[in-house]
Amino acid sequence: MAEQRILTNLPFIRILPNWAQELSYKYCSNTANLFIVYGNIRDFLPHKTNEDEFIFVKIQNYISEVLFGNRDVITFYDRSSGISFARPEMRQDFLTEMRRTEGNKPSDEFLASGPITALKNLEKYFYANMRQKYRIVLLIDYAEAIIPNTNFSSYTDEDRYCLVTLNRWATDPLFVENDISIILLTENLADLSMKIVRAPSSVKVSIPMPNDPVRSNFLEYLQKEGTLLLEPRLTPGRVARVTGGLNLVNIRQLAAESYQENRQITLDYLRRMKKEIIESEAVGLLEFIESEFDLSMVSGHEFVKKRFKSAARAIKQGRLDVLPMGFLMSGPVGTGKTYMVTAFAGEIGIPIVRFQNFRSKWQGVTESNLEKILNILKAMAPVGVMIDEADAFLGHRHQEGDSGTSNRIFAQISSFMGNTEYRGKIIWFLITCRPDLLPIDLKRQGRAEEHLSLFYPETIEEKHDLFETLVRKLKLKVQKLDIIELFNKYDFDFSGADLESVLIRAKFTAAMAGHVIVTVQDLEETIKDFVPPSYPHEIELQNLVAVLECTSRAMVPKRFQDLDRVKIVETIKQLKVLLGERDYYE
Repeated sequence: MAEQRILTNLPFIRILPNWAQELSYKYCSNTANLFIVYGNIRDFLPHKTNEDEFIFVKIQNYISEVLFGNRDVITFYDRSSGISFARPEMRQDFLTEMRRTEGNKPSDEFLASGPITALKNLEKYFYANMRQKYRIVLLIDYAEAIIPNTNFSSYTDEDRYCLVTLNRWATDPLFVENDISIILLTENLADLSMKIVRAPSSVKVSIPMPNDPVRSNFLEYLQKEGTLLLEPRLTPGRVARVTGGLNLVNIRQLAAESYQENRQITLDYLRRMKKEIIESEAVGLLEFIESEFDLSMVSGHEFVKKRFKSAARAIKQGRLDVLPMGFLMSGPVGTGKTYMVTAFAGEIGIPIVRFQNFRSKWQGVTESNLEKILNILKAMAPVGVMIDEADAFLGHRHQEGDSGTSNRIFAQISSFMGNTEYRGKIIWFLITCRPDLLPIDLKRQGRAEEHLSLFYPETIEEKHDLFETLVRKLKLKVQKLDIIELFNKYDFDFSGADLESVLIRAKFTAAMAGHVIVTVQDLEETIKDFVPPSYPHEIELQNLVAVLECTSRAMVPKRFQDLDRVKIVETIKQLKVLLGERDYYE
């Protein structure tokens, strides 16, 4: 048995990043020999040298040189390159042993890229070296290519061989006793076979996206190299704060492009490129929301605007600890829920992203997509996350028919939303006109804590203010008129979306008539012709469920304030029966 594992230098371990410390301590415990390292593995990893300077290397070099110091045998394998070694003498020792036991064959046969041949040869080498007491570390990159996350019935014979071999190595006491360790590398844990991931014998270590200090150190490193061109008012520290969500490879790419073009990096350039890179990295899973407006462009809803302005002030003051984990935005269609959140994005000055469809029909891809999204969100913090039509988008824990994928996804999202470590750093906005269909797991305190509801304008003042706000938003030139009198004349009751549609049509009418200013006649003609969609039962249902969700009486319109909650619940049940709905939880 090997006398001890090498990584026992505690002062050395303590200067390592957290993930490397975790890997080192698990390794030194002599209780496991299969490690899964996942997350930001394709990036440059920082290491602080004895001279208190930072170097940045790829993960293969970090593990082999920094953690293990290239001692004894460090070997690498992936399906494309086959078997390779950290140093030429290690390669030569492997080939010598193979020829001793297998005969004098060409080197390529022993270093084959096919996983069955490669793993068989490596196993023979492992057992041969147990006599010599060499410490061996095997890094298998792109591990998902040999043990993918798919139904076991879909596995090929090759996949089954790899899965059984790795499981056997992980549970073989001789491997632990003789200091033979296997490290699997993958970007997303969900891409690997769950039989390996969930095995009690495997140790999982996540490499996070770089935080502000790491990005700042890397930018200083580039600056010393002379490849970072910043405009005079920018410093590496300020650029680090703006580039949250980017890894070091992304940052080097930005620096290299500006250096080649001999163009200084500006804040506008950084923000634009950050958006493009993150949307590209997310492969269409996230969309940045860019708002030209702030809350001053929102008409009515004074209570909700006040809450959002208070939240914005807390963010600007750095009081993230007082913010809710998330907001539930409800109310009937056309009340401007999405627009309200978009305006809030313009108010606070932090990025807000919208979830896109991350679901896939292929086994394991949905979980992998979600894992990628959540890692990006953690790296971008502080960030807002908007989920429109949340009741349909997020689903619930009782969904069936997809082998449990929806249940796992729901559990993963709800767990992430409830992690108080991200309070004020990741702010959720769940938007829906049917909050009654949203599971209480997501609406409870500790997740979407603040329940805000929007309703149609009721008073003359609210309607007039909405008209004026939409005129500014749409940049219309409108002839002076008494709009309320016009509404009353045609008994025009409307939502914000209805009125916006009327104004756009009136603008079109004016354009076709050859004038820029929208006249009273244009508006009158449009209102007379306009027939808003009529879904009275659906709208009433959406109003009532929004009333029940309000966490403050001040949000509730006067016509609902005196209604008994029991009566509201009974009316909701009757409307659901009338609409032929069936509750999820019956």
